[in-house]
Amino acid sequence: MEKSKKRRWPWLVAAAAAALLLPVLDYWNLLPHKTYTAEHFGIETLQSPLDADGDGIDDYTDILLGARQDAENHPKYDPSYFAGGYPPENRGVCTDVVWRALQNAGYDLKAMIDADIARNTALYPRVQGTPDPNIDFRRVPNLRVFFGRHAECLTLDPEDIAAWQPGDIVTFGSRHVGIISDKRNRDGIPYLIHNSGQPRREEDALLRCHRNHPISGHYRWQGGTAG
Repeated sequence: MEKSKKRRWPWLVAAAAAALLLPVLDYWNLLPHKTYTAEHFGIETLQSPLDADGDGIDDYTDILLGARQDAENHPKYDPSYFAGGYPPENRGVCTDVVWRALQNAGYDLKAMIDADIARNTALYPRVQGTPDPNIDFRRVPNLRVFFGRHAECLTLDPEDIAAWQPGDIVTFGSRHVGIISDKRNRDGIPYLIHNSGQPRREEDALLRCHRNHPISGHYRWQGGTAG
């Protein structure tokens, strides 16, 4: 009887550890999940009529691919201030996903935001006194103002699944921002490409982020320029 108890003890420990670990792994999307596409839900994937960099790939797709490249590079989360504005490729925060994604499509987001701030400083809540081109384009509240002025503004309802398209930009409160993926979960909710220092940078996290900080902006870039 005593030997039987000893044999069971490691299994009980393993089961208890698994019970504690599984919710953590699930929260961070570290468990395998089947992914779906828009086609599974009868949703048309939109393509931009624009191809700013002339590479034969439409802007929406280029933005998606640029964000995905940043996710695959997996830069260390680093909110440091960088002279010149741009962090090195292996460093970054959520806002760096966005300018890198647009850069892949042929757009200089920093230059556009700097120009808009120079002309409309009072509209930007995170610009106090003299604009600072080293950091202004890396602040979520400033991105919200810029995209609210120069991109198409769309639904904030994450359950309206057809309205969310690859390459869309989404902000959460004034704290976080990411790019919509072409992957979806079993309910059709799109994956999010973002950087908050999490293990997986392209993940089923739109609703999780929405619960933490409600969606405050949903934008589709149409090649607008600051004016």
